[in-house]
Amino acid sequence: MSANSNQNTPTVSPGAILSEPQWNAITQAISGLNAQQLTWVSGYMAGLAASGQALPQAPAAGAVAAVGDAPTLTILFGSQTGNSKGVAQSLQAKMEAAGYTSKLVSMADFKPRQIKNETHLAIVASTHGEGEPPDDAIELHEFLGSKKAPKVEKLKYAVLSLGDSSYEFFCQTGKDFDERLAKLGGKAVLSRVDCDVDYEAEAQAWCEKLIDTLKEDFTTQGSAAVAMQTGAAVSTGTAVQAYTKKAPFNATLLTSQKITGRDSVKDIRHIEISLEDSGIAYQVGDALGVWFKNDASLADDIITLIQASADQSVDVGGQQMTFKEALVQKLELTLSYPGFVKAYQEASQCEALATLMEDKAAFREYLSDRQIVDIVREHPHPVPAQRFVEACRPLTPRLYSIASSQAEVEDEVHLTIAHVEYDAFGKRHQGGASGYLCERLEEGGEVEVFVEPNDNFRLPENTDTPVIMIGPGTGIAPFRAFMQERDAQGAEGKNWLFFGNPNFTQDFLYQVEWQSYVKSGLLSKISLAFSRDQKEKIYVQHRLLEEGKAVFEWLEEGAHLYVCGDANHMAKDVEAALLEIIKTHGGKDDQEAKAYLVGLRKAKRYQKDVY
Repeated sequence: MSANSNQNTPTVSPGAILSEPQWNAITQAISGLNAQQLTWVSGYMAGLAASGQALPQAPAAGAVAAVGDAPTLTILFGSQTGNSKGVAQSLQAKMEAAGYTSKLVSMADFKPRQIKNETHLAIVASTHGEGEPPDDAIELHEFLGSKKAPKVEKLKYAVLSLGDSSYEFFCQTGKDFDERLAKLGGKAVLSRVDCDVDYEAEAQAWCEKLIDTLKEDFTTQGSAAVAMQTGAAVSTGTAVQAYTKKAPFNATLLTSQKITGRDSVKDIRHIEISLEDSGIAYQVGDALGVWFKNDASLADDIITLIQASADQSVDVGGQQMTFKEALVQKLELTLSYPGFVKAYQEASQCEALATLMEDKAAFREYLSDRQIVDIVREHPHPVPAQRFVEACRPLTPRLYSIASSQAEVEDEVHLTIAHVEYDAFGKRHQGGASGYLCERLEEGGEVEVFVEPNDNFRLPENTDTPVIMIGPGTGIAPFRAFMQERDAQGAEGKNWLFFGNPNFTQDFLYQVEWQSYVKSGLLSKISLAFSRDQKEKIYVQHRLLEEGKAVFEWLEEGAHLYVCGDANHMAKDVEAALLEIIKTHGGKDDQEAKAYLVGLRKAKRYQKDVY
């Protein structure tokens, strides 16, 4: 639950009307109910009071209430950015509409041993990094693969995987859950579905098929009963945004300013976007989704190479437009993925591509540094425009960690973006969204945006709590927002930043701001790692180890620790350093150190925003 989600809840003092146990029982019973359910409960209670009737007696010990006769579908989600959570919430809504009982639980809040008591289970899981589970799914994922996992021969389950086919270990977490539950004796009531980045339609179809499959086992009740697991139910009280991924806000680009030096090896931009008149609210830790447009010159190259017409009408998801409009506005052109090559090869009958796909390792290496246009340049062939459209994935928005607090910037949102730009195969290349925001879109131009909440990356509610922030490169973005927020809160908790980049003189992002926070006392400590300023490269994990004793002391004091940035290298190196710190300064062995870190994660004191 987000820190501010209860800000409009009235403060109630039961006084002499209710005993403390009665008050606790009531608050526990209504925890997690949505507005519609609370309205129904309040009306029901008011009716009882008006008629003078007593509340129906709870069933005696050992008795089973009528609603208990119906099975319950436990919907577990493992989500890093919120996509899996959104699908899981949609599934629960469909269950309610069908009159079936369900409970919605984050894997982070699910006790792994409880799996043996489940009869019907739906898993919605994303895959993170190189085939790894998201943070909230790690414990359950490891438990089901361990010798401690129980037999689940009474379990009926279904798995939906979300992933990105441009990665080698596509949907690996969902595949792991499916395989492990099957080995433990569970019965899959549906074949697992592995969704690519354009997952929405396929995911909704899976939800509907699952509900249809469950008809025989589930008894429809007069009103949907949502069985919420105590302490684990997902809050439905989060404010609904008017603008979403499917209905973004047309914002205005105010500023695109380079904040690295002239001689820097990086081109990092500070981006400011106006949200004026949108009513959009965001919290620090959230991400901003950006819909971008491809470079028109890429579209022109592709049109020429496949000998198509720019003005030819094509169908994209049921929408008619010109082929060039589709290439610029609707199709993914800057990331390559196996599905495109397969479809393009079939359309062009290119023997070289067919041979390439036979060697999986060589194929992956080939895709790793090529954009769609590179593949077409190397293997030009006449292909019908509609056939090319169908070979491409739909363009998907890019998510950027928000680098500002609304307490500071009000109706603006700030981002810190690395402009991806490089030469390859004799041509200049750019990242899709970064090239759009940093170069192709002029200040004053419009860009479609939406807020993507991230409840897995939140400041502690208690402003006295110490905070350790580890964010090299553009990973600094959310911590700029954290400091703006802590400043506005008048937070008394200590703050410690670990930041790294190649050179002090060229790459100290937001240097003046950090120096100001140090001077004011808001930033208690800052540890810097500029990798190229000395012979041996120094990174943030090295600074962590150097400060290991103090880092462990902060953790023992209750500090929350945050990591933002590269998932495949930095985040893993930082975690290894943390384990070493816990062992060395906490006097623990490998297993105890790992358990300590898992405890921090479960307590939401170790949070990551990595990509």
